[in-house]
Amino acid sequence: QVQLVESGGGLVETGGSLRLSCAASGRTSSSNTMGWFRQAAGKEREFVAASRWTTGTTYYADSVKGRFTISRDNAKNTVYLQMNSLKLEDTAVYRCAASPSIASNYRSASLYDSWGQGTQVTVSS
Repeated sequence: QVQLVESGGGLVETGGSLRLSCAASGRTSSSNTMGWFRQAAGKEREFVAASRWTTGTTYYADSVKGRFTISRDNAKNTVYLQMNSLKLEDTAVYRCAASPSIASNYRSASLYDSWGQGTQVTVSS
């Protein structure tokens, strides 16, 4: 399995930016898809973004498209989520996830078998 550790969360004002990091260790060679999910208080977990490790293909939820960017540093086994133009509704716990699969259901949490502990992002007005 893969161990994932997120960092970079915090408190930011509306319109601000944050960059989340997800450092992977362990069997990283089996992580073909990396994803970011978030869960706001009282709401269900939702897909944010995903990236195919080998091709670099990226996918985004409509709610973050144009504002968030997922990227990775292969040498550091780290995936990033750059979040710009943050909105109040972006407040949530963000978790990264890894999957050995390249199946098309990258939006589904069930695809992923390794999860980080999460990092809190709070956007204030």
